Amino acid sequence: MNAVLSVCGIAKRYGEREALRDISFDVGPGELVAVVGPNGAGKTTLLSILAGVQRASAGTVTGPGAGRAIGWAPQQPALYSKLSVEENLWLFARLEKAADPEAAVARMLEQTGLSERARERVESLSGGNRQRVNVALGLIADPRALALDEPTSALDPGQRERLWEFVGGLAQKGTSVLFSTHHLSEVRRYASRAIVLADGELLFDGSPDELIAANGGGEQDFESAFVAFLAERGHS
Repeated sequence: MNAVLSVCGIAKRYGEREALRDISFDVGPGELVAVVGPNGAGKTTLLSILAGVQRASAGTVTGPGAGRAIGWAPQQPALYSKLSVEENLWLFARLEKAADPEAAVARMLEQTGLSERARERVESLSGGNRQRVNVALGLIADPRALALDEPTSALDPGQRERLWEFVGGLAQKGTSVLFSTHHLSEVRRYASRAIVLADGELLFDGSPDELIAANGGGEQDFESAFVAFLAERGHS
């Protein structure tokens, strides 16, 4: 399977502090990859580098999904609350230099199920619908891959379920999705792979079930296995 993204030796330094050290992995078409770890592990830094929001200190990100071909949905939605859903999409379609902004906006309204709310101001939307708009902005340029930073952090259980239905549909159609989350139950339920970071290092890259099996298997859930995995390696 040809990689959509090939990450090789990524490092990021802020002065004397190393936020990431020698991170390497590939992402295939339609993969749902969870990037997890304790606070300060480097998850947001990694995702923002993949999306081209900030530059790495060393290493490369290559492949057909690299650069502007990867969409970015930050944890804090980059939305203009006084504008309507449609106006936000039009603005970002132009910023992303979409070849046909009108078609791009129509596609995203339909794809995200927001057509009926197109003329509503963003400030009037529920948290779940605002997050849908946030993801839509990351998809407006029709990227091969999408990076989501804590996409469900402010959502209630029903809103999270609906968002994951949407994200799962993207993956089934071939879009590669990388996401960070503190809701660790989402990892085993939705992700095909889990990348575990701690103190800027990549400690694990495999399926959620493989991490569970490596830490005793049995009936334990992913969160218990994850905590045990970090503890065995001196991370809390």
